[in-house]
Amino acid sequence: MVDNEKSSCVYKNRDAPVEARVKDLLSRMTLPEKIGQMTLIERSVASEAVIRDFSIGSVLNAAGSWPFEDAKSSNWADMIDGFQRSALESRLGIPIIYGIDAVHGNNDVYGATIFPHNIGLGATRSGSLLSKVQIWYKRREERDLHINGDADLVKRIGAATALEVRASGAHWAFAPCVAVVKDPRWGRCYESYGEVAQIVSEMTTLVSGLQGEPSKEHTNGYPFLAGRKNVVACAKHFVGDGGTNKAINEGNTILRYEDLERKHIAPYKKCISQGVSTVMASYSSWNGDKLHSHYFLLTEVLKQKLGFKGYIVSDWEGLDRLSDPPGSNYRNCVKIAINAGIDMVMVPFKYEQFINDLIDLVESGEVLMARVDDAVERILRVKFVAGLFEFPLTDRSLLPTVGCKEHRELAREAVRKSLVLLKNGKYGEFLPLNCNAERILVVGTHADDLGYQCGGWTKTMYGQSGRITDGTTLLDAIKAAVGDETEVIYEKNPSEETLASGYRFSYAIVAVGESPYTETMGDNSELTIPFNGSEIITAVAEKIPTLVVLFSGRPMVLEPQVLEKAEALVAAWLPGTEGQGIADVIFGDYEFRGKLPATWFKRVDQLPLDIESNGYLPLFPLGFGLNRDSVENSKKV
Repeated sequence: MVDNEKSSCVYKNRDAPVEARVKDLLSRMTLPEKIGQMTLIERSVASEAVIRDFSIGSVLNAAGSWPFEDAKSSNWADMIDGFQRSALESRLGIPIIYGIDAVHGNNDVYGATIFPHNIGLGATRSGSLLSKVQIWYKRREERDLHINGDADLVKRIGAATALEVRASGAHWAFAPCVAVVKDPRWGRCYESYGEVAQIVSEMTTLVSGLQGEPSKEHTNGYPFLAGRKNVVACAKHFVGDGGTNKAINEGNTILRYEDLERKHIAPYKKCISQGVSTVMASYSSWNGDKLHSHYFLLTEVLKQKLGFKGYIVSDWEGLDRLSDPPGSNYRNCVKIAINAGIDMVMVPFKYEQFINDLIDLVESGEVLMARVDDAVERILRVKFVAGLFEFPLTDRSLLPTVGCKEHRELAREAVRKSLVLLKNGKYGEFLPLNCNAERILVVGTHADDLGYQCGGWTKTMYGQSGRITDGTTLLDAIKAAVGDETEVIYEKNPSEETLASGYRFSYAIVAVGESPYTETMGDNSELTIPFNGSEIITAVAEKIPTLVVLFSGRPMVLEPQVLEKAEALVAAWLPGTEGQGIADVIFGDYEFRGKLPATWFKRVDQLPLDIESNGYLPLFPLGFGLNRDSVENSKKV
């Protein structure tokens, strides 16, 4: 009986070609069932009845929307499997695909390994390193030889993240962000790998890490997933989100198409060549037209010219933003977005309105059935490729991978490779630090704050302060690294008494930086170090030889007194949970390897700085980063 059912129901036959299964299933679907597949809802409204009765195609959680606070991966798997069982009870038994913001590890889930944010990964280097900063003032074509990131490292991070995501029951990671950031004032700067397309394109290997690597014979543009230890990836945000005028989040990117293609579309080509299964549209606009309604870019360029055969998903309430005020005239927003090429809509709450409006639009002929069929074909294609019909539920054997030693060692390696040494005494004599010094002073808001160390998109959308998950702060790492006889004194804000007795300390480590932020809340026109960071650095450095460790999602203003007084300065970016990676390098167990993935400006009134411009006069140029070789060369000069 089962064999007869499989032969008549092609879509249930795992041995049938994917396209045959898609065609067969689509032919059996009603219009409401098709539109249900195009609907992505938030977990808080995803009841058993809603998923089953509306044939909902996908569920996600907002960052900070947990089964309960500090829920472990097994708790997430219980919740997601519950959603899945509801979907399997629908008439056709089409499984949901569950999406999560796993942008630097499975960062919504307590106990997961948190890797450095993308800006730090963009600072890693795998090939030849700069020996002299002067190379940046040679011919432009020579510069390109020295700005590749560690693509293999990023691929391995993708593979580790995929295991931890699948262990939690989720199937789809909203990563990688392949924005090319042109101005650090943008609030999503840290989500970018760097300011030039070459760096970002190199780091798209995260796609192959998450999804697995397709064979050379794989059809370009066709979605790919290797197996149950991999997750569906999502290249975002298409396109130009990192190049908006005045670095305004969700703003307007003003460029000729040729420049848009060269500067911002290029990384998507690399993602598509690796079989990326989904692409997320950007909130931003191109030359005044919003991407969520942009037929030329979504359909003619992405789907037709680039050959993308996966599905395009909207961003959170992306359709609402097509009207003013947001959410008004919603029916028209649905019409223009779907007709432009959006396939799946991150509603995320008003699913009934979306479904009813789209049904009405199809019945009235304002949205053609062919457009709906194209969207659903793409969604089903990804679900079949991902094996969700055969293996819809969580593989609990993956649970031991969550936060495991191997993954934490990988994150620690990433931290080591991401650190950029900006200053090291006059002739490189300050670092590495003596781990057997008699007495060390550790100071600053970021020395013992895991939440600050991880940044935004960690546990919640905007991030938090404190011991928000399992991990090692910089202070923890310093205490573990120094000798048994070394005394470590920690003061978040140094007292006058401590500074007055500065002669007692061999050296100080001052850890300052930004508090967590995300998206528009992170837009910043000043870029000064918060919490009086510059003043704290200066006060300590005037009394004690000082290493500054700066935690930030972007270059910040470095006041002249900071550069003058501090003996050494390290850009640590937002390194995640494994603070030992910093101690590994500052105490000399490993060499500094990081190179700036973005230009470090002198003053904010210079921004945006363009490396292709003749007026490019930064404080530290793109690709800058000291190491032992560069110090030796500077001595000879």
